[in-house]
Amino acid sequence: MIYWFTGQPGSGKTVLGDLLKEYNDEVYKDIKYPMKVIDGDVIREKYNNKDYSEAGRRKNIKLAQNLAYEYHQKKYDVIVALVSPYLDIRETFKAKMGDNIKEIFVQCFEQRERDHYHVDNYQEPLSNFIYIDTTNDTPAHSLLKILKQI
Repeated sequence: MIYWFTGQPGSGKTVLGDLLKEYNDEVYKDIKYPMKVIDGDVIREKYNNKDYSEAGRRKNIKLAQNLAYEYHQKKYDVIVALVSPYLDIRETFKAKMGDNIKEIFVQCFEQRERDHYHVDNYQEPLSNFIYIDTTNDTPAHSLLKILKQI
């Protein structure tokens, strides 16, 4: 399964992705294939992509999708935490992956430390996604909401 966390910077994608990995690592500690995590900031650093234009963002999203697909093919469950603001590229990947992907839209309505990275043209999901509002919830409570829906 691929768990794709999307939303504005500072909404809690990485925190929730890390918590989901910790939870699964504990519950399924005897499994052969542990979860893999793909984080947008880590991808940008590793592949030296500091281009935040639409083309640069699309390149980063495609790279994350390709990595997630490769891990999935090798039987890993994958967590992706990436702003991924463009609906078309997310929907195309969801269509390709079918029942093997869960899109988790993380939203926060309070100002947080990373709001200066706000993406003006972020396109919210329209269908087939899990909605998590982290404004007033602790990360642990948000994780519980996710676990109930996956």
